Amino acid sequence: MTRQKAKELAEALVSQMTVEEKASQLLFDAPAIERLGVPAYNWWNEALHGMARGGTATVFPQAIGMAAMFDDELLEKIATAISTEARAKYNALSKEGDRDIYHGLTVWSPNVNIFRDPRWGRGHETYGEDPFLASRLGTAFVRGIQGDGETLKVAACAKHFAVHSGPEALRHSFDAKASPKDLEETYLPAFRALVKDAGVEAVMGAYNRTNGEPCCASPFLMRKLSEWGFEGHFVSDCWAIRDFHENHEITETPAQSAALALKTGCDLNCGCTYNHILTALATGLIREEDINRAAVHLFTTRYLLGVLGEEGSEYDTIPYNVIECEEHLALAEEAALKSCVLLKNDGLLPLDLSSQQTIGVIGPNANSRKALIGNYHGTASRYVTVLEGIQDLCRGRCRVLYSEGCSLDSDRVEPLARPNDRIAEAIAVAKASDTVILVLGLDETLEGEEGDTGNSYRSGDKKDLLLPPSQQLLLEKTLAVGKPTVVVLLAGSSIDLTAAQESANAILLGWYPGALGGEAIAKLLFGKASPSGKLPVTFYRNEALDEMPDFTDYAIEGRTYRYYQGTPLYPFGYGLSYSNCLMTKLTADHQSAFVTLINQGTYQTDEVIELYLHDEESPCAPPKPILCGFRRVNLKPGEEKTIKVPIDPAAFTVVDPSGERKEGSGSWTLFAGFGGPDERTQALTGKKPLSFSYRS
Repeated sequence: MTRQKAKELAEALVSQMTVEEKASQLLFDAPAIERLGVPAYNWWNEALHGMARGGTATVFPQAIGMAAMFDDELLEKIATAISTEARAKYNALSKEGDRDIYHGLTVWSPNVNIFRDPRWGRGHETYGEDPFLASRLGTAFVRGIQGDGETLKVAACAKHFAVHSGPEALRHSFDAKASPKDLEETYLPAFRALVKDAGVEAVMGAYNRTNGEPCCASPFLMRKLSEWGFEGHFVSDCWAIRDFHENHEITETPAQSAALALKTGCDLNCGCTYNHILTALATGLIREEDINRAAVHLFTTRYLLGVLGEEGSEYDTIPYNVIECEEHLALAEEAALKSCVLLKNDGLLPLDLSSQQTIGVIGPNANSRKALIGNYHGTASRYVTVLEGIQDLCRGRCRVLYSEGCSLDSDRVEPLARPNDRIAEAIAVAKASDTVILVLGLDETLEGEEGDTGNSYRSGDKKDLLLPPSQQLLLEKTLAVGKPTVVVLLAGSSIDLTAAQESANAILLGWYPGALGGEAIAKLLFGKASPSGKLPVTFYRNEALDEMPDFTDYAIEGRTYRYYQGTPLYPFGYGLSYSNCLMTKLTADHQSAFVTLINQGTYQTDEVIELYLHDEESPCAPPKPILCGFRRVNLKPGEEKTIKVPIDPAAFTVVDPSGERKEGSGSWTLFAGFGGPDERTQALTGKKPLSFSYRS
């Protein structure tokens, strides 16, 4: 169905409604209009890394982990699987009369905000700190969610528009002030790409203000959407419009807030403030035409989905048994294997089972299901923790000992025990083991969205980049035993692992790897596959926070790999493998680079070719080379390939202080490597990138 036809059907339907009926349809839990054959519909659904909060579903790695794959083709396949499960749920449950929250075909995903500050609790919902990476991955996700059929498979939503990345505690009243340059260069590109390149059906406004305007009623942001050709519907974040009068204090009453949002272009209210639309109409704050416009936008989407009218959708026959099918579980495992990042390895990994009699698995995240799933997650029918994955792989071949070691973030596991009540046990396990696997990190109770009824009440931003004190002590005591030790980190953001980098033999970052993530991590630890993930964010040392702008300062200067002038612990784009791949040749034009690479090691592995471009002369260019292309490649031992990697045309432009994007200087250097062209990456990998010069 074309959008024009869907719009005409929507206009005809809306014209038959009373004003009360039209107003009722602008809230997320829209009631039925039985006389017109319109069923109830709840617009609120989540699909960040699998269908969430609505029952059983395949739980993929958290978004930040999928970003670490640097693989937009695989991400599109994952999103296709997610949308298939969404349709299967809707098809089955709507037949049973269940049209409740989290069961519809409008998913409020993906989150393409830029992870600009490592303290932000929701950063692991994003695709990292780079606008090009977020754009590429976000568009791939939207394509997979929305499909390419005659009707929309599922409607995706770009959120949170815009300039939104903490602090969580201030989000309901905060004014994020961003310069024109930072807006154009950093905060808006991913949203533009999702609208212009992927045709995203919905955009969600953020809670905060941006440069004084509330994001759900911002003329500036709405103009941007219009300039980009956005044709879908706009939805508020949940109860964000209520913040207009309660926290931002730009209006005085709910009716005024509803009127401001509606007139500016917010079609759908997640919350209850649009219950006051009729009051706003009666008092002259809005016109009925404002209500009509929003209702038409919303019903256009429903017609495009094929859930209204007689035509239906080609997706109506997707059966329920696709939920957690073998194909989707295999995709989840592939994603987990490709997302894990090997941060350090002195040769201990991969572990040789034949040389191990006893392996000690220690740590609060070793046997934690919460540490597998991140936030905005579904419910799996089966979970495999890191401990369980290791036990399964080692069964019948070596002994596995286990100690929780400590609480995730308090000073004791048992309330009646003395502080550090599991430390002695952890030391005993370490001493009795040939090799120790220490599983540390966070979960959604320690980093995530501001606590509310839909999220963990303890979640929010991090106050620093350190592990909780209980885990710092466990790390210190375990390393002091002196056994070969692998640290496995399950977390969604930058953690200062200086102690582990200095004293552990290996460090594997597993992110929140999905419901069966323990299987994938065990396979990587024991060499069934080679790690190949790359960091989509910079891992800083904790003291770097003193060098950065304040958390509430949205200036990019001093943040992210493009502008940070210090030495990171682990740089953006960094990640090791078990093999030794080298790049031997680089040629390029303005559209593509051609890279020859060879696997000189003994392991088959994936590697990610990363391209970075630096404008050598323009004063408006970022001080560091910027990511402009990437391609994941699989290489067998001894195999050589020449790979074509497209280059982002925007990389040859710069943004001036007024926010105008213009051609660069004409003098550029292109770098190709398995990480960034920075000194820290070279020090950690022992490899220098290849370079190619452009001169106009």
